[in-house]
Amino acid sequence: MPGKVGFIGLGNMGGPMALNLVKAGFALVVHDLDATKVARLTARGAAKADSAEAVAAAADRTIVIVETTAQVQDVVMGERGLVKSAKAGHIVVCMSTIDPLVVQRLGAELKERGIAMLDAPVSGGTERAATGELSIIAGGAKETYAACEDLFRAMGTNLFHVGTLGQGLAMKLVNNMLGQITMVAVAEALVFGVKAGLDPQTIYDVVRVSTGTSNTFERRVPKILRRDFTPGGTVDISFKDQELETAYAKALGVPLFLANVSQQVYQMARAAGLNKEEGSAVVKVLERLAGVTVGKA
Repeated sequence: MPGKVGFIGLGNMGGPMALNLVKAGFALVVHDLDATKVARLTARGAAKADSAEAVAAAADRTIVIVETTAQVQDVVMGERGLVKSAKAGHIVVCMSTIDPLVVQRLGAELKERGIAMLDAPVSGGTERAATGELSIIAGGAKETYAACEDLFRAMGTNLFHVGTLGQGLAMKLVNNMLGQITMVAVAEALVFGVKAGLDPQTIYDVVRVSTGTSNTFERRVPKILRRDFTPGGTVDISFKDQELETAYAKALGVPLFLANVSQQVYQMARAAGLNKEEGSAVVKVLERLAGVTVGKA
């Protein structure tokens, strides 16, 4: 097995992903601004570093999974970024969902220094992050992907190499867009049905075995019926991803009607103070407008 692996970003997704790497026997050096999150990994044998620069100095390959495009830029190219200490031959694996055009620019800058880069966003949520059953969608050079496949196999079961740098993110945005649009449609359908006098459990029982079902419907409706909006991914994160989708589509000259409309529902949820709840909390916005409640605590 190659040398140490760096891991930056130990949040709801990154924490369990890093733990699966430790369980698989990788020597990990980790960094996060939250000392509590770092302590969970060091308790399992990972080493800690106080900056991205220190991570890259100790590792041959570094995974980055932070929340925003700006955070990735800082981690990679900032004052104490990876670029300050990463040697030629280092591989940076960006597993954050961020702007594909920015990843392409970062990759070009790193390439000039002899550093390779992959974008490898993930899908599956916190549950599959914990079980190591994520979908990992990578873009970049074939040889770079091959050099990181052992890491991906420790964190996921559905591995895809979809093209050049940035195309992993493009694929992830396509997938996320479908999920977000569907979530708003599911919320509308539930509120519509309840307002019409239908029992929400009956709506679930009928639709899940009929043509209107979807992965989003089957996974999210039971939580809505329980009024469980504990976040895996938050309304804020969904909105951030929608900003990426719509901005990238504009850059490509592609019209996105439903993505833009659904984004406004998430914006309404943010304005209503639901931004740190699970994305399915958008149903509350529609409930208030219709004067009904779907499910009960």
